[in-house]
Amino acid sequence: MIRHIVMFSAKSPDNIDAVYNGLKMLESIEGNWVLTVTKNKKVDQIENEIDVVVYGEFPDQDALDTYKSHQIYQDCIDVVRPLRDKRIAVDVAA
Repeated sequence: MIRHIVMFSAKSPDNIDAVYNGLKMLESIEGNWVLTVTKNKKVDQIENEIDVVVYGEFPDQDALDTYKSHQIYQDCIDVVRPLRDKRIAVDVAA
């Protein structure tokens, strides 16, 4: 299994909802994986720069590649990229 975690910060606080809503499109991509998009609760005592998190569990690299090649994934990039500042992604074998 691969845990795919991507963290986003918006360019402006006014863009957080738009980034969140744009990323929520990803949840509509059907496949044999789990994917959720959530807003950061920002309760950490040290750092709260991240606004939205995409968390996915994919059975293998082929499933992750299928997800990333979907048209909705590209549509999401087109919406979110102009609104985001940071994007931090990690893929962790589980």
